Amino acid sequence: MDFLAPKAGCFECCIKCLGGIPYASLIATILLYAGVALFCGCGHEALSGTVNILQTYFEMTRVAGDVIDVFTMIDIFKYVIYGVAAAFFVYGILLMVEGFFTTGAIKDLYGDFKITTCGRCVSAWFIMLTYIFMLAWLGVTAFTSLPVYMYFNLWTICRNATLVDGANLCLDLRQYGIVTIGEEKKVCTTSESFIKMCDSNELNMTFHLFIVALAGAGAAVIAMVHYLMVLSANWAYVKDACRMQKYEDIKSKEEQELHDIHSTRSKERLNAYT
Repeated sequence: MDFLAPKAGCFECCIKCLGGIPYASLIATILLYAGVALFCGCGHEALSGTVNILQTYFEMTRVAGDVIDVFTMIDIFKYVIYGVAAAFFVYGILLMVEGFFTTGAIKDLYGDFKITTCGRCVSAWFIMLTYIFMLAWLGVTAFTSLPVYMYFNLWTICRNATLVDGANLCLDLRQYGIVTIGEEKKVCTTSESFIKMCDSNELNMTFHLFIVALAGAGAAVIAMVHYLMVLSANWAYVKDACRMQKYEDIKSKEEQELHDIHSTRSKERLNAYT
């Protein structure tokens, strides 16, 4: 019997710890990290593959000087990806911490706590910030669909060129704003560079990397929506807990006043009897 007591205490402690985990916030955090990892990792590699395709098959070179060309824009996008990965890694941790402190089961672990005005402001601030990030990720998802559309067109041209003999199809980069109107950079199905590009594994890999990056951005949007639902539920809990706290304070004060009145009357009766 002496050996069973520690096991029961350890089991109860584990149950309390598991009950204090905000599972909704945990699921949203995992989904956010997965989406951001797919978007940043695959997006970075897809941009690197785009640079190689432009330089190898479209014979484009970097412009010297302070001129902003497509290669400069790709470098900027890569730095943005680094910032997005770091920022949302920290933001996911902050949301998990907020989920821990606004979960009802956390009171069983650390005792009853007071709902302060600062706590309510923090919850409202996270709701507003998450809503802004959700709109931002919607824009990122729409923007990521552009290279997917471009590579789908290029992949379709390669497929049609192999299915239809003698077809002379061309892809002009001026259609997508990658180069200026005066600069002609295009490849046609009759050129050797186009055939090599379609036969290479690099085109297919870059196309699928952009698709996975698009899926990652969509997963981040879903995670933001999930976070909004969790934060809204936490906000409702904090609001109800604040009302309950005020009610308990008023009730305790009234009971203390009644107790004082009863004690005073008891003393007066005792004195009168004496």
